[in-house]
Amino acid sequence: MSASDEPAATIAFDDFLKVDIRVGTIVEAQPYPEARKPAYKLVIDFGGTIGLKKSSAQITKHYRCEDLPGRQVLAVVNFPPRQIGKFMSEVLTLGMPDGDGEVVLIGPSLGVPNGGRLF
Repeated sequence: MSASDEPAATIAFDDFLKVDIRVGTIVEAQPYPEARKPAYKLVIDFGGTIGLKKSSAQITKHYRCEDLPGRQVLAVVNFPPRQIGKFMSEVLTLGMPDGDGEVVLIGPSLGVPNGGRLF
């Protein structure tokens, strides 16, 4: 078992509530050839007061740019922006590793309104 397989330390429910995870719809996806690891630049619509946010995502193994617009994903929207090469990533798009460690996106199984918070 690797360190990432170990359960994280127990936290209070209030700590969980500090992480703002919202659903958004990818409206634009572009290759990001300048990235050190293969990645796409995404624009995600979270609706309402959050609006459009940018994210860099290493999801090239399972997804093609042209198939991503319209797909709903979950993202952490309250981390500070992070510089990824020449690109400023504003949200952390969430995924899970497949058997080879490649990212599989997380999203709702049915369409939901953009901006909905995970609970």
